[in-house]
Amino acid sequence: MALLDLLKHRKSVRDFLDRPVEREKIMICLEAARLAPSACNSQPWKFIVVDDRQLKNKLCNAAFSSIYFINAFCKMAPVIVVVISERSKFLAQIGGMFRGTKYYLIDIGIAIEHFVLQAEDLGLGTCWIGWFNEGAVKSILNIPQHKKLDILIVLGYYNREKLGPEHGREPIDKIASFNAY
Repeated sequence: MALLDLLKHRKSVRDFLDRPVEREKIMICLEAARLAPSACNSQPWKFIVVDDRQLKNKLCNAAFSSIYFINAFCKMAPVIVVVISERSKFLAQIGGMFRGTKYYLIDIGIAIEHFVLQAEDLGLGTCWIGWFNEGAVKSILNIPQHKKLDILIVLGYYNREKLGPEHGREPIDKIASFNAY
């Protein structure tokens, strides 16, 4: 599929089919993320793929309870990908301090978008999740407390017919200009 068509086609999925995702497809998505550019080639990410049904259910029950209930739909997804923010290289950290920019977050965003677009190309749906019980996820997956988890990705097969209408996008002339603000 052409990239622009893929971008137009992709949507955040919140209703998954009860069908496991093949490890081969997950590995292709991880490879797409691995190839993402990053500041000073820091590659400040680590991915933990949770596809064991029992572990995934335990993780979801803890991660999406209490004030995080709004994302309880994640329990339907057969795969949860936990994205761990790792340290950027020293030069990227220094540059970020001077610029007031957290480059590692930009880098992770690019890597996850590569993952998400690859998933869509393989017929899989995804949704970025930023609202979850980070401490519970760390505890269940034995992630050191000093690590930062900014994003989870839910992944699985879905029924495109059940997706809602397209979200409106601003016209180009409202978001872009040439040579001046």
